[in-house]
Amino acid sequence: MTISVETSLSEPLLLDFSTVKLTDEQFYLLCMQNPEKKLELTAAGVLVVMAPVGGESGKEEARLNARVFTWNEDTQLGEVFSSSTIFKLPNGSQRSPDVAWVKLDRWEALTVEQRKKFPPLAPDFAIELRSESDRLSDLQAKMREYQENGVRLGWLIDPQNRIVEIYRFGQEVEILESPESLSGEDVLPNFVLNLSSLW
Repeated sequence: MTISVETSLSEPLLLDFSTVKLTDEQFYLLCMQNPEKKLELTAAGVLVVMAPVGGESGKEEARLNARVFTWNEDTQLGEVFSSSTIFKLPNGSQRSPDVAWVKLDRWEALTVEQRKKFPPLAPDFAIELRSESDRLSDLQAKMREYQENGVRLGWLIDPQNRIVEIYRFGQEVEILESPESLSGEDVLPNFVLNLSSLW
């Protein structure tokens, strides 16, 4: 299967594959053939070609990943993944959070083959950082999907509106206005994310 995908700078391109239903292997090959594109597949079979982010969003995303990575290096409690990693969620969608973390025993329970391709699990922790090209409603739907599929703690960080939405498994969403910091709670013990650079 050879498909070339193009997208604009302003919003994601949506391609409906629900009638042909891409298999996991076809989606994997499509991603491998288009490594410069950030692709996701919804549970309904819609291929999402994500718009690229600008410099400010890319810088902040890298900082978030570095902070979680540094905490994990100290604790050795799991594995940290960049926005290039796609996870196959229990509902069949294949998503790539901006930052993801998986508890070590869950990661080690996967086979070598599962680790090499798109891991068939929901991360324990996920961050989505809203960029200028992201629609807030799309990210909120994505966060609810993470929550419904077992992500224990998720942060939707929205610099434009100076809010953070906190998604916890089995709980209502909590909204914070311009918080100075966020706690990793019992998912990322003793992790505190300072947000002063965002506001």
